[in-house]
Amino acid sequence: MAAQAPQAQTKAYEVDSPYGKRSDPYYWLRDDSRQNPEMLAYLNAENQYFQQMTANQKTLVDQLDKEIVGRIKQDDSSVPYDKGDYTYYTRFETGQQYPIYARKPKAGGVEQILLDVNKLAEGKDFYQIGNWEVSPDQRTLAYMEDLNGRRQYNLKFRDLTTGKDLPDQIPGLSASIAWAADNKTVFYIENDPVTLLSTKVKKHQLGTDASKNPVVYEEKDNSFYMGVGTSSDNAYVVIGLESTVSNEFRVLPAATPDGKFQLLAPRQRDFKYDADHQAGRWVIRTDWQAPNYRLMTVADKDIGDRTKWQSLLAHDDGIFIESFQLFDQYLAINERSEGLSRIRVLPWKDLSKATYVASDEASYVADFEINPEQNTHWLRYNYSSLTTPNSVYKVNMKTGERVLLKQQEVLGGFDKSHYKTDRVWALAKDGSKIPVSLLYKKDFKRDGTAPLYQYAYGSYGNSMDPYFRSTVLSLVDRGFVYAIAHIRGGQEMGRHWYEQGKLLNKINTFTDYIAVTDYLVAEKYAAKDKVFGMGGSAGGLLMGAVANMAPEKYRGLVAHVPFVDVVTTMLDESIPLTTNEFDEWGNPKQQAYYDYMLSYSPYDQLKKQAYPAMLVTTGLHDSQVQYFEPAKWVAKLRTLKTDNNPLLFKINMEAGHGGKSGRFARLHETAQEYAFILSLLNQPGS
Repeated sequence: MAAQAPQAQTKAYEVDSPYGKRSDPYYWLRDDSRQNPEMLAYLNAENQYFQQMTANQKTLVDQLDKEIVGRIKQDDSSVPYDKGDYTYYTRFETGQQYPIYARKPKAGGVEQILLDVNKLAEGKDFYQIGNWEVSPDQRTLAYMEDLNGRRQYNLKFRDLTTGKDLPDQIPGLSASIAWAADNKTVFYIENDPVTLLSTKVKKHQLGTDASKNPVVYEEKDNSFYMGVGTSSDNAYVVIGLESTVSNEFRVLPAATPDGKFQLLAPRQRDFKYDADHQAGRWVIRTDWQAPNYRLMTVADKDIGDRTKWQSLLAHDDGIFIESFQLFDQYLAINERSEGLSRIRVLPWKDLSKATYVASDEASYVADFEINPEQNTHWLRYNYSSLTTPNSVYKVNMKTGERVLLKQQEVLGGFDKSHYKTDRVWALAKDGSKIPVSLLYKKDFKRDGTAPLYQYAYGSYGNSMDPYFRSTVLSLVDRGFVYAIAHIRGGQEMGRHWYEQGKLLNKINTFTDYIAVTDYLVAEKYAAKDKVFGMGGSAGGLLMGAVANMAPEKYRGLVAHVPFVDVVTTMLDESIPLTTNEFDEWGNPKQQAYYDYMLSYSPYDQLKKQAYPAMLVTTGLHDSQVQYFEPAKWVAKLRTLKTDNNPLLFKINMEAGHGGKSGRFARLHETAQEYAFILSLLNQPGS
């Protein structure tokens, strides 16, 4: 007898807004305490149904899991970096789920383990280190731990001379940490216990009562995110505030932790900037009269007065400046130009004599690695492509010499010569050209018979670059074409690419994705009845919108932690992150945005029609996209879909937005996703 899909009961409820009420019979699935027995019973029924419906995939899941894990060098370690008297690195041991953070004296000596996360995670369903920072004298470690995946961290301290934790402990925080120069004062951010938004910067002195810690800054505008850190020369403690369209930085000399923070430049709508410090001045990246950003500079004595800013590097319509790093004799820029992420090096003595870090491939990603010290000629950077495993290089900015420090070792017989990557351009509905990165086997025949796995994100200006992803080899080796659609809402083509995929242009994100599918089918990269889509979080919104708008074009869709109840969530300012998102999606308390968001909100636009097969995932403790959004969406979808395609909903009952915390547990979830896709093709083996 076939398993019966769960049917959530309905309860009358109306969501109020300035523009009328909307019926939401599944609103009852929201329980902020996460303890409602009825709600938990429904989620458990969905998990049981998932297990029943995928029971025949267990052999395939195990095979895929073995393949995926089999490509990983389990006893791997990061490339060490020097800071102060020590060399720091991260390593994994065979069979262990979690990293070990360690260091060795540069002068020689034995390894010192800072944090063995495997031991810290023992007996816990979820455990994650969100951040850690060593004091300037390198004797004390401050670290942030998360015990349930909600990204609400406990701050703890460890005496590195004894290896013992200090009694100081502070809960309910963001992951930011900044040490003052006195080695005993730490700045951190306290979250609002209801909205989970970062609201207060506090100061703690080791050995004192944390309940009496003073507030050094409080943010009243709940549309701003907040972080705290230090400048790269460690001369300043920096409070960074950011909304979608505005920034503000407040700075304090690290040597005077009891002083007052100064504004670097006051916030102003549609004015963004970030900054770093070197040799008595601030270098500033800003979009002030420069949509693709330019670099400016201001002396320490003139901070707070934007009229004193001096131009350092002019705006260029063809180059988007993503970030920069300061060295004593060089300025390095990570830019996006010609659709690629590249690195440019400029000597301070003559900025016109710029050079690009060389590449051996036409399509690639290059971005900064850890560069903790300014007094060096060597720049460390990451390099990757869809066929080249993640690599760490250092380049001599004076001579151009490149040295490969480490390339990710891919086991399981991987040979990059067996694969080919390509960059093609699909035509959007309005004529815009959408870049698409492709990966396939070298013997692939473009004859319209291959299955396609198409990934995209398309929000917040986040660019989905063509990094090497060893997991997708399990699909590519089975004949799939893997595609990354660089749709609007990202920033791959510059700031305008983002602006054209947000607010009242958001639908471009969805139609771009569909246009990429149409192009790849028309150009015979894929069979029209073998197209699979995947997206997570805001990319899950993409999957939900695409499912409503063009269900017939997809054999199956995978939506991880999807943001699908757009209007109801954005109307509720008690939900974490809502107020920070108004300039991304719009504020539905304004009718133009209300109507527009309602026109694409996946939950609101569900209707009686045939839908693709769908796999939906969430985490009960997700603080980014609350579990009840996909829960309501799936419950409503079950009553409207007119097809017999599987609709599966998997809930991690002990995890948050990122899924399970161990590296192998996460890979097992990927194996389950791929098994779902392959089972739809009746392709159980290799």
